Amino acid sequence: MTTATQLETKQRPWWLTLIAGILALVIGGILLWAPKTSAANLYLILVAVLGIYWLVEGIFDIVSIFIDHSMWGWKLFIGIISIGAGLYIISYPVVAAVALPRIFVLVLGIWGLMYGIILLIMAFRGGGWGAGILGAIGIIFGIVLMVNYSSPGMGLAMLWVAAVTGVVGGIALIFQAFRQRSA
Repeated sequence: MTTATQLETKQRPWWLTLIAGILALVIGGILLWAPKTSAANLYLILVAVLGIYWLVEGIFDIVSIFIDHSMWGWKLFIGIISIGAGLYIISYPVVAAVALPRIFVLVLGIWGLMYGIILLIMAFRGGGWGAGILGAIGIIFGIVLMVNYSSPGMGLAMLWVAAVTGVVGGIALIFQAFRQRSA
């Protein structure tokens, strides 16, 4: 009987993992340490950056299907959802920013939960502990947002959770990329 950790699966190329980690770290850093400018302008910039991140991550998820065919249905699904959300946010940043306290936070929570589950499954199939850590953080992130999406102040809480997730997840992905490269 073969266990999940004994399965050999192809992983994303190390450089794709590195790029995703750097993007996550930069976005998390912007969310945590942005200068104290106009709250409205900063908020719109962060919404646009999040849209760009989802678009790029969705493209990476779909590209990874051609490199590793395992779980291609999940990768395609999350890639399409990420690209769609990213394109919508980039096209309508003001609408997305206004909808953030309720609808946007709920969608982000669902996305985080699904993405976390997919990363955990990938981790148990040999994807490495970095995918497992990021998956667990994504699940927690998703549940917190889904449970509290209609609460006042969830927009601010979402920014802090996204910032911490971006920084911790980005560092984990960067470390995993160099670990993949040396393997």
